[in-house]
Amino acid sequence: MGLRSFLHRLTAPRPQSRISVSSVKLVCVVNQGLKMGKGKLAAQVGHASVEAFLKTGVSHPQHVEAWLASGQKKICVKVPDDTAMNELLEQAIQRSIPALIVRDAGHTQIPRGSQTVLALGPFDEHALDLLTGDLKLL
Repeated sequence: MGLRSFLHRLTAPRPQSRISVSSVKLVCVVNQGLKMGKGKLAAQVGHASVEAFLKTGVSHPQHVEAWLASGQKKICVKVPDDTAMNELLEQAIQRSIPALIVRDAGHTQIPRGSQTVLALGPFDEHALDLLTGDLKLL
């Protein structure tokens, strides 16, 4: 699906029969092992948020619609390293939670291909809390 089609789908009038989705949020899991500066970290979380929004809009459009309608709740948590991030990714895949990892281009502070942020959702808040609820806030 092209960007124009996706944007049209998000902005077109909604059908009368709305799919009921409970509380929805987006979780960004930051790799603290990379020691990114504040600006770098903010940029990587921004990349993760946009990519997750676009990807989930295709795979789980009802969750994105609910997320947009409810204020786009986001939360950032941290993990110590790539290993913890990859374990969360595998658990998300097993639970059919939309997930993606942002990898750095290597132009500034960190090596090319470094796993910077894992984006989970937008998806059901309860399901995400079961997966990430024990992680510390960033």
